Order: sequence, then C-alpha cells, then structure tokens
Amino acid sequence: MLDKYGRDINYLRISLTDRCNLRCVYCMPEEGVEKACHEDVLRYEEIIKIVQTAAKLGIKKIRYTGGEPLILRNIDQLIYETSIIPGIEDIAITTNGISLLEKADELKKAGLKRVNISLDTLKEDKYRMITRGGELKKVLSAIEKCISIGLTPVKINTVLLKGINDDEIEDLINLTKDMPVNIRFIELMPIGEGEKLYSDNFISNDEVIESLTGLIPMVSKEGSTAKLYTKKGYKGTIGFISPLSCKFCSSCNRIRLTSVGTIKPCLHSENEINIKEVVNDELGLRKVLKDVIYNKPAEHKLNEEGKSESHRKMYEIGG
Repeated sequence: MLDKYGRDINYLRISLTDRCNLRCVYCMPEEGVEKACHEDVLRYEEIIKIVQTAAKLGIKKIRYTGGEPLILRNIDQLIYETSIIPGIEDIAITTNGISLLEKADELKKAGLKRVNISLDTLKEDKYRMITRGGELKKVLSAIEKCISIGLTPVKINTVLLKGINDDEIEDLINLTKDMPVNIRFIELMPIGEGEKLYSDNFISNDEVIESLTGLIPMVSKEGSTAKLYTKKGYKGTIGFISPLSCKFCSSCNRIRLTSVGTIKPCLHSENEINIKEVVNDELGLRKVLKDVIYNKPAEHKLNEEGKSESHRKMYEIGG
C-alpha cells in the first residue's frame, strides 16, 4: 500500500517485549525497566491477527524485535504461524544473540529467514561494560551457527560510540573478510538512554567513511537504510546507517507495532495509534492500518529538534 507521499509501505517491525537480558548503556537503564502489565502486552494470537490484516494491505516483511525477543517462550511457534500467512515473504528477528546459539535450528525450521545481531565490540571486557554483563563468546558462536545453517545474510548491528568503540572499526570491518556477514555501523541516536550519551559520544558515519581506505561502493537494495560498501576480496559487506547525518526518510517503507499494541508510523514521531481495541474486528483493524499507512509522516525531525519526539525508549519500540 502506498502512503500519501507515494512510498510503498511493505515492512512491519513488531516489538514483542520491552524486557531484555542485557542493559546496554545506550538503550536501557542499569536498573532495568518497570515491566508492562501482562494484560497490556499483545498475545501471540493478537499479533497474528494484525499480521494477517497487514498482509492483505501489502505488508510482505516482518521483523520481530524487543527488548530481546528470544527471552519469550514459544517464539518459534509465532514465527511458524507468521510464515504460513499468505503474502508474507520474509521473516527476520533482531536479537542481542545471547540465546541465539541454542535456538537457531528451531527458529530456522519454523520459518525464520534472517537475523540481525547486535555487536558493538570484539573485546570481552568492553562488551561486558557496554552490555552491563553480557558474554561475548555466546554472540560470536551464534554468528557462526547462523552462517552454518543458512540463516543468512547475517547482519551485525554496531552502534558507534565515540571514545568507546570507534577504535575497533577496522577490526569489526575485518569480520567481513572471511565471513559472509554484513556489518552495519549505526549512528547513535538521541532517544532514550542514547540522549544522555549523545553530546559526548556521537560520531557521524560521514566522518568514519572519510577515515577509511579501500571501500568499494555497492548498490543498495530498494528501501535499504544502509549505504553499502565492500572491500576487494572480502566475502561480506560494510554498511552505514545514518539517521542523522543522512536521512533516509524519503525511501522509508516501514511502520512499527509496540508490544502494548500501538502503531508507530515513524520511529521518532510522538504519534501513536492504539489498535488493541480493534484487534478482534478485522474491518476496524483494516481501517486503522490503512489510515496509519496512508498518513505516515514525510520525515522525522531529529536534526531540527536535536532529539527524538518519541515518548518511548528504544527498548519499547524495537530495533
């Protein structure tokens, strides 16, 4: 379905929970978060109803996110139920990778196509510091596992933090030399906990690209948020996602569903539409989704406002 600006909105990102087993410094407070009431969180049956209706409106791609989606029980069943919905062509998850190694096989069998794995450093002590307690070896083993069973392309999401992990950019790029992975450097955004770090730790991707040598530009897929490169002889790709220094709003093809049943037409907009009350009314649900898609904002105002207009934190919205 097209929005009023002619963009084909075919991608729905669904946050399954605002809970996580890590406490990354740019995402979640060290003490954790107050859990959403159980009765407020969408049940799997409700999510499937929403996806079924969205698919009839042209949604083809689903990404399940969190918080951390793999902390939930029976997520493989949710993925299977999603995979058999007519019109859904691609199912992916965004995960921190901590629990992925032991679940990768069952997820692929259920119908999962791809994974995005968060990885901000290759140094164990720094990984524990950024994530406040995570085990790096679990994530690295999960990456190897996904490659071995064909959950590819594996995308690795790295939030760049000036003075913290910007000294590892070349090391992270070198992962793509012998492994068919897509490393994607993401600019720190002034939203939630990231707003606290932004003034001291933001570094633009333009600055990073200028500092690198040997990058070979590639053609990005339609709707891609990343500017893509590779290096001669490398198996993988290097991407740069720049929501601040280089907006990609004009080609944005996605809407988002939070775990408590609100639709966000734009990640950084304060506007949210509660669809929980119409989830069992297909005609009502269809009307709300059509209105949300058609009236998706032209662009965010991060540059103008200096911070996100969203009232939610990233762990509530999903990656």
